[in-house]
Amino acid sequence: MKKCLVGMLFLWKVTFVFAQKPTGIKGKIIDSKTQKLLENVVVSIENTQLMQLTSNDGVFSFYAVASGNQLLLLHSQGFKDILLSIVISKDQMLDLGVIPMEDNQTVEQQTGLITLLESDLSDDNSGSESTSGLLQSSRDAFQQAAAFNWGQARFRIRGLDSQYATTTINGVTMNKLFDGRSQWGDWSGLNNAVRNQEFTVGSFPSDYVFGGILGTQQINTRASIYRPGTILSFSGTNTNYSWRMTGTYASGMNNKGWAFVVSAGNRWAEEAYFDGTNYNAIAGFISVEKKINDHHSLNFSGFYTPNSRAKNSPNTAEVTELTSEKYNSYWGWQDGKKRNARIKTIEEPILMLNHFYTINDYTTLNSSLTYQFGKITNSNIDYQNANSPDPTYYRKMPSYYSSLYAKDNGEFSGAFTPDYENAEKSEQQFLANNQIDWNALYYANKSPVLDANGNITGYTPSKSNYVLYEDRTDDQTITANSTFNTQVSENLYLTAGGYFSYLKSHNYQQLTDLLGGLYFDDIDMFYNGDQAQSDLNNPNRQVVEGETYGYNFNYLANSLNLFTNFKFTYDKVDFYLAQNFISSNYQREGLYKNGIYATNSLGKSQKVHFDNFGFKGGILFKISGRQQLNFNGAYLSNAPTIRNTFPNSRLNNSVVAGLENETINSLDASYFFRTPKWQTRFSLFYASIKNITQTSFFYAEGIFDDGAGYANTDAFVSQTLTHLDKQNLGAELSVQHQLTTTIMANFSVAYGQYIYNSNPNVTITNDAQATAENPIPVFDFGKATLKNYHQAGMPQQAYALGIEYRDPKYWWIGTNINYLANSFIDISPISRTATFYKNPESGFNFPEASEERARELLTQEEFDPMTLLNISGGKSWKVKGKNIGLFATLNNVLDLKYKTGGYEQARNANFRQLNQDVSSGTPNFGNKYFYGYGRTYFVNVYVNL
Repeated sequence: MKKCLVGMLFLWKVTFVFAQKPTGIKGKIIDSKTQKLLENVVVSIENTQLMQLTSNDGVFSFYAVASGNQLLLLHSQGFKDILLSIVISKDQMLDLGVIPMEDNQTVEQQTGLITLLESDLSDDNSGSESTSGLLQSSRDAFQQAAAFNWGQARFRIRGLDSQYATTTINGVTMNKLFDGRSQWGDWSGLNNAVRNQEFTVGSFPSDYVFGGILGTQQINTRASIYRPGTILSFSGTNTNYSWRMTGTYASGMNNKGWAFVVSAGNRWAEEAYFDGTNYNAIAGFISVEKKINDHHSLNFSGFYTPNSRAKNSPNTAEVTELTSEKYNSYWGWQDGKKRNARIKTIEEPILMLNHFYTINDYTTLNSSLTYQFGKITNSNIDYQNANSPDPTYYRKMPSYYSSLYAKDNGEFSGAFTPDYENAEKSEQQFLANNQIDWNALYYANKSPVLDANGNITGYTPSKSNYVLYEDRTDDQTITANSTFNTQVSENLYLTAGGYFSYLKSHNYQQLTDLLGGLYFDDIDMFYNGDQAQSDLNNPNRQVVEGETYGYNFNYLANSLNLFTNFKFTYDKVDFYLAQNFISSNYQREGLYKNGIYATNSLGKSQKVHFDNFGFKGGILFKISGRQQLNFNGAYLSNAPTIRNTFPNSRLNNSVVAGLENETINSLDASYFFRTPKWQTRFSLFYASIKNITQTSFFYAEGIFDDGAGYANTDAFVSQTLTHLDKQNLGAELSVQHQLTTTIMANFSVAYGQYIYNSNPNVTITNDAQATAENPIPVFDFGKATLKNYHQAGMPQQAYALGIEYRDPKYWWIGTNINYLANSFIDISPISRTATFYKNPESGFNFPEASEERARELLTQEEFDPMTLLNISGGKSWKVKGKNIGLFATLNNVLDLKYKTGGYEQARNANFRQLNQDVSSGTPNFGNKYFYGYGRTYFVNVYVNL
């Protein structure tokens, strides 16, 4: 009886188990064009912890899914995301069958548009650049607009400099120690090789680094994750290059555990959009992976992307009115060809070895060793005992004569005495000779040969008065990195990691072309005696091509960065806590004993050490399957960059006095609403950055007090701002609506207020005042009243409205219209100090310097708003099993002429000089401007084999 009862219970239990039916969903994913099964597609159920990758046969399946309405998201690099609304019924397995994924045309759009912005980089890779390079694969409509539509106007997301974002390759941070920014030119031209990317926005946490307050960009070059096949493309455009060819091959993982990827490309232009701007860039990439076993893989990645581009000049309104927005003063004719004097060259190979260690199903460890080396050069013309070769030099312009004033009459301004006759002659001379005269430079470097009667019979090379040189930086950077990821429990994920980076940066001036002469004197013609010597240990050197002169020093730096990130995930709420620690050390090593700073230039400077901490936290409320509410906050401190630590590094070992860490506070809140037809995000953000240090160089007139005993009131100076604060706040809106199965509309808004939030202290270093008794001639100019002035270099308002049609037969066309406004010129801080009002001859304030007139002179210029219309489209075909595609864009269809940036010239550094210059009606030192592209096109043909 007992055995019978046990048997009946066992049979009942088995029957009950088999009677239970799973509640879930399954499906199979294929490429809509090739019909091939897609592996490693990320499949997730929104606002749940359910996520998995498709198997090698494209299959996914979820069990124990909550019944009711759900949103299923399918995501894979190179394909359009699919968001499906599904209904899960209890005890039923929903079979979605075969789901085709379409190619993401945005990748081709990225190829066509991101590269157009490379020439927007300023000479020193400064923050005037757009942040579009951070958004090459983003999905959000707002981020797409920021990258592809607003980037041509140098829009910056949340008004933040790119140093507040972190770019990583295989988890290795690529931001440079010198200025905190990534050098995107180190992997430019390799769009297909770097298309596997992950992003975070704002201070949201990353699985690879602690990150900044602008976001993170992780580029994955692991060979096994690339889609197998070959991609070839050929492009034509009229922007910063004319032609481009690229090719990429990915093998996929073979049965012996090997996978490799190779990619190469070339971009070139005899003359790009702006006059005299040639361009030449080649790009090479290789990635090789060896899968040792199921736990260990080694991957080697190598980048080599040498590129050079001719620069275009910023111009005053006077110059542009006499020429055009495309005018460029940096070039001239030589032997029937246009030769540009200012070429920027980047050649910095990257070698990276990664070890991917899968400890178990829940834990991974990624370690790497990276070595980057090479050079960045910027060429220019140097000259001695000769006139400036710049055709727009202020003495050569009509305004030099039409803005003349008589000498001061005691304490009062002299009379307005314009010389219109010579102004007219100057204009005619400029129009006839408005480019560099290379032939004249060569003749200036020769001496005439005379016969017995004193007649010139020829010319012979002599001492060069003009030469071409390069400001050159040769960096060597070694970085060791390790990142540990583990799922501690069902709800807790831990990421911990760190890296150590060491930099040796050799900075020097190299003579590259004697321009027909024999040698060049290594002296500074503005000084006499020992002060004129670049190196007192080798005085009166006569340098030839390939030799170093002028300045020569090393930066020595290292940085240790450690971080942890705890992520907690639950059905209705997620939250995270992250923290980091950074220890930085900087030092300058002078290789020349400079004549001006004989006791403070040769050898190593003091070591400058900084310790910094950062904290982040955030919470995500999952209101429903369609709605989310997210809050993020961050507090962190950053060390000043190397660039801003040594204010006069070319000449001496001085460190900025009272140097402090930057402190950063950031808050943002976002509401998300997503359905298969609607994708909406609304965000509010706030960022405060305090104790910023900035250094710049310029020639200023009338800033030193002659009454205090200075021999000259004019000087070439270095200016350092300390305790500069910035405040950035605003809102972002992104709306994307699928009107029909083939028509999609999108609308994006960025509304910001980016201002200076303090009155920083201004110090001026005047090399001419250096003596043995005063080896550091720094002069305190007090506070500059910058508070509430606008940050420069980007629109603070941007709006985009677009519509796109995608035909089932694989062709599409779209258009968008963009309105950008509230862009301001970069102001001169020294003109906002008390010294601005002071007469350098007497030390008293100018009698005519009224508050009302000063307010007019110092009002920050706001650029005209701009409306940009863009059209894009494409078509793809399947021919004999191969995919062929055509993509084209027409940007700024209306051919609008607009300013993307500019700056006030600091030369008129006191009230009287600025007032006289402006009052003349033809200012000789007016603001200088950069201009955007007019109507441009991009056409790309590609083949997937």
